[in-house]
Amino acid sequence: MKSTDRDSMTLKTLCIEPVSKPRQTRRDQWLDPPRPCIAQYRAFADRLRLACTASRITIPHAGLSLTFHIKMPESWSKARKREMRGMPHQQKPDIDNLTKAVLDALLDDDSVVWSLAKLEKRWADTAAITFGFPPKDSPSLRAED
Repeated sequence: MKSTDRDSMTLKTLCIEPVSKPRQTRRDQWLDPPRPCIAQYRAFADRLRLACTASRITIPHAGLSLTFHIKMPESWSKARKREMRGMPHQQKPDIDNLTKAVLDALLDDDSVVWSLAKLEKRWADTAAITFGFPPKDSPSLRAED
């Protein structure tokens, strides 16, 4: 985990491969063994909860920023990797499903989150998720009346 303070936002990076939230059916609640996509999501959720607990990461109701670092394929050439490093990831998995996976894994009721500051997907050498937290006294964290 890395922790920095850039532009008054505290950043924490967890080296966990992002997994999107799959569409689940009632059958998925009791199916044994679970479908591969469900098993992959559940393993991701367990790893994320464990890492967030160890890193003391709690999700605020407003102002959270998420950056998903998607690992570049091994089959890409070094030149292609150099060219794509840090560039926007514009293919599946969708950013909304990645965000839903994180919020559902970390919150019992994700309806309490009323504002997200920024969401990004970028190509990277190593898969990771970066959490950006606004300053505690930020005016953007107050609900409007």
